[in-house]
Amino acid sequence: MLYFYTGTDRKKTRSALDAAVKKAAKKDSHIVRITDTNVPADLVAALGGGGMFNESRVVVLNGVLSNEEMRSELLESLKRIRDSEEIFFILEEKPDAATRKQIEKYAETSERYDSPAAKKGADIFAIANALRRADKKALWVNYQQQLAEDAAPEAIHGVLFWAAKDMALKARTDAERMRAQRLLIELAELPHESRRRGFELEYALELFVLQ
Repeated sequence: MLYFYTGTDRKKTRSALDAAVKKAAKKDSHIVRITDTNVPADLVAALGGGGMFNESRVVVLNGVLSNEEMRSELLESLKRIRDSEEIFFILEEKPDAATRKQIEKYAETSERYDSPAAKKGADIFAIANALRRADKKALWVNYQQQLAEDAAPEAIHGVLFWAAKDMALKARTDAERMRAQRLLIELAELPHESRRRGFELEYALELFVLQ
């Protein structure tokens, strides 16, 4: 059985999804979460069933369509997911119209929570400038502003990584070069570390900003 959740209002979408997952999960159910930071083999395993002990599972697929290898695997498995006795949830912020239509064809229900028309808000590149200046307060304030305006954590991470690369290219002293290289290493590792520790990129970014 498949349930589909989308929308640019990340808080409402995640809240609705979390409530549905909680309701669907039995007392002894194992909740399996796969994101775009997982490897394709993880998705294949999640789609493959409860294993030799046939454990009760609820599978949450969060943003996997942004990974091209996992995208094809997921879309080819929609009929099998729909016909499965297990419960699957797909969460995608802004799927294209064709993909949305394809998934909705197999979904039991589809819920969409979009933010109101965006107002002119904080420039996402302000966070890059704060990183360059090593201004921790401005970095934290701009990070919170971006989350409040529903900027995707992946987009924030991309801007910070771009800023660190730019800093490395424009470094004038050894100290500036070493700082830029350290930031590059930390930011490159951030998504992988997030996946290993089992928490979302948003939380990993928060820890990076605060350190």
